[in-house]
Amino acid sequence: MATVYTVSQLNNEIKDLLDAVPGYRGLLVQGEISNYKAHSSGHHYMTLKDKDAAINAVMFRSDAMRLKFRLQNGMKVIVKARVSSFPRTGAVQLYVSEIIPDGAGALNLAFEQLKAKLQAEGLFSERYKKPIPSCPDSIALVTSPTGAAVRDMIRILGRRWPLAKVVLYPAQVQGQGAAESIARAIALANAVGEADVILCGRGGGSMEDLWAFNEEVTARAIFDSGIPVISAVGHEPDVTIADFVADLRAPTPSGAAELAVPDRSEYALTLRALDTRLHTAAHRRTEQQRKTLAGLQERLANRTPMKYIEEKRLLLTQTEERLHSAVPARLETERNRLDNLRQRMLSAGQSGLHRRRLRFTQTVAALDAMSPLRVLGRGYAVATKGAKHTVVTDAAALKAGDTLHIRFAKGAADCRVTDTMEEDHGGKNI
Repeated sequence: MATVYTVSQLNNEIKDLLDAVPGYRGLLVQGEISNYKAHSSGHHYMTLKDKDAAINAVMFRSDAMRLKFRLQNGMKVIVKARVSSFPRTGAVQLYVSEIIPDGAGALNLAFEQLKAKLQAEGLFSERYKKPIPSCPDSIALVTSPTGAAVRDMIRILGRRWPLAKVVLYPAQVQGQGAAESIARAIALANAVGEADVILCGRGGGSMEDLWAFNEEVTARAIFDSGIPVISAVGHEPDVTIADFVADLRAPTPSGAAELAVPDRSEYALTLRALDTRLHTAAHRRTEQQRKTLAGLQERLANRTPMKYIEEKRLLLTQTEERLHSAVPARLETERNRLDNLRQRMLSAGQSGLHRRRLRFTQTVAALDAMSPLRVLGRGYAVATKGAKHTVVTDAAALKAGDTLHIRFAKGAADCRVTDTMEEDHGGKNI
């Protein structure tokens, strides 16, 4: 009895049979792309066809990320794929891992292989990129001396920055031996050592025409250059190995000339703007300094000796006025205290006041009796000498010629000593 399959079993068995065929795992299939669709998931769906047949194909996102060009309907390609089926529908289809444009497959393969090799060695790394000088004094052109590219670069360099010296290092840029010619020209520019930057490139063309800039010898010459290199190959879409190795990539030779030098008209505008800013800043600074100087002069004028004396005189006047105002107030205060004391004395009683007054009178009388003026009033005198008016109590302290100051009860007199005398114990002069 024949085996009965479900649709799922049949489709799965077909898939297993196709997957088990070794020759179906790495097929190269040539065809034209149609019904192309790039899904939002990143997968690419298409149909490969020729004039007699068609087959569905899918390229998953992980493989599609390695594509270096855009797929489009009508493009003739060679795909590397495995044959299998999709169990849900039973459709046989290709599962594509690589796509090469038909007609340029060998060159593309060589390009990708060399690119992967040099990238692994670090020739594309940003850390090796040399800065491009902003205002080069000398520029080396490594290109064909007969092409349109060299004329465009010289014209643009002359228009934008005529101060720079431009030196042409002729090189073959197409055909057999072109890569070696480019490498020799770059090495010669480095040996001469005058250039600040090298522009290396040519005009547009096919991939075959530009191939000299995809060869390893050219890439290593650019990488080994001690002078910064700007690549200037082809048109905007053209990408070469030289672009990855160069210190700066320009989309075209004309673009390289524009990147290599500043625009003198823009520099002139910048200089005028800077000049205006400088004058404005200088004027502003001058005004600030003038105001500062005026302030210092005003402060200095307020700090002259005469100003200081006037301020102190005003302070003295104010102090005098306060003193004159304070004295009457103090007198009034003391008068009030005296009145208070008088009232207290009156309240203490007349007898106490009488006793105090009596004691006060007796004390005054005693002090008056002991006063030197009282003694002088009885006919005595006080003799002093010298600037300090030292009291003389002994004639022995005097000598002839000394000046004495004699103080009487009323008045005083100066006299000169002519002679001294001593008294004996009996009171007689000796």
